[in-house]
Amino acid sequence: MACGSNYDSGNCVADILRDIADAQTDLVGADCTTSCEQSISDLLGDNTLPIANTLDTVPVILYCKGDCKPFKGYGAPLERGRDGRGEIENVFGSFFFRVKSVDEDNCAVLELLRSEEDARDPHDCDPKSPADQDVEDLEVTGVCITVDLDCFCHVTCLPAISALDL
Repeated sequence: MACGSNYDSGNCVADILRDIADAQTDLVGADCTTSCEQSISDLLGDNTLPIANTLDTVPVILYCKGDCKPFKGYGAPLERGRDGRGEIENVFGSFFFRVKSVDEDNCAVLELLRSEEDARDPHDCDPKSPADQDVEDLEVTGVCITVDLDCFCHVTCLPAISALDL
């Protein structure tokens, strides 16, 4: 039995993330108030929340196989100067991601999310746990990483949010 509603790849984490990616791309009930299924329903407007139509992202936390610790991704934004040359900004880490895509080989492109407050503090670039990061106003960063979903054993979905600058 698949744990994703539309996929049965044999990888539960990959199936759920595919569902999230589809829902976020398309923007077209669970008993839990916070769960992957509830977050997907909220994102798609399949509930009674008055703000559901503004939601565009299901933030996820992934847990590595073996040590079962939260996965932290790293990246650095690229700033383009007037001459068109790029300069790499400060590298930062995040435990929170927006699913961009998942391919048939269980490789996913994830965008690092961080709060505006965290982005303003250059010393707050390497959080020690998800609890160290401010999740009040998570925003997209434009910094993406590619991961092999077969390396993960667990996914936690946070409630759907509005993270895109539309």
